[in-house]
Amino acid sequence: MRTVSLPNGEAVPVLGQGTWMMGEKPERRREEIAALRHGVSLGMTLVDTAEMYGEGATERLVGEALDGLRDQVFLVSKVYPHNASRRGVVEACERSLERLRTDRLDLYLLHWRGTVPLEDTIEGFEALRAAGKIRHWGVSNFDTDDMDELFDAPGGDACVTNQVLYNLSRRVPEYDLLPWLAERGLPVMAYSPIEQGRLPTSGILGDIARTRNVTPLQVALAWVLHRPGVIAIPKASSEAHVTANRAAHDIVLSPDELSALDHHFEAPSRKRPLEMI
Repeated sequence: MRTVSLPNGEAVPVLGQGTWMMGEKPERRREEIAALRHGVSLGMTLVDTAEMYGEGATERLVGEALDGLRDQVFLVSKVYPHNASRRGVVEACERSLERLRTDRLDLYLLHWRGTVPLEDTIEGFEALRAAGKIRHWGVSNFDTDDMDELFDAPGGDACVTNQVLYNLSRRVPEYDLLPWLAERGLPVMAYSPIEQGRLPTSGILGDIARTRNVTPLQVALAWVLHRPGVIAIPKASSEAHVTANRAAHDIVLSPDELSALDHHFEAPSRKRPLEMI
């Protein structure tokens, strides 16, 4: 498994596992737990979740799935903006830790920008870090101006990543956000890297897939994984889907294939607002 480095040099896998909408259907629970455990066995040891997902149900699923595997995993969760006050972020983290059956998070993210002053959130994050309850903190869905404001705030430059919507059909971050992060040595975490499976499977994706005897969505995921400094966190609810995602990591797209994809899925030519789902 290839890795990218956090600003302090710690290596994390470029391909992890997302969990949005998992843990919400009791009849799928056993299969979803097996999928997460299978992903860890394949080297997809970064697992991303959030208190928002299923209002805690997903964290409970992840906690159960990682029983006996916690020390192998780089565990990520996210705090609601309305819980991100100096005191609120600490209390929210403690609730997440209980649901996840662990004593610490490897990375804790502000899920999106809210009304709480960034200074207050940073203070909460730093209190958690000092207490050993989180190892790193970062943000999610922050555009370039938000990152500027964050880094201008006291202690804001301790942020280690920004998790954003990024895939072949959602390339807005490339205009100025990805260069901003790269300049400061921050990797980007790409959520919904295959647009929740809604990317077109005909056309160029289908053509490349047929040539390589893989699926169009594996090609799309391989494109994201080709981007420097990017961590992709696709969700997979079955062992077969996890295996397919892991195989995409090993697809090396040729310069001609990359050029064809760039031509069909054009990069932005001007600044546009950061997209969220």
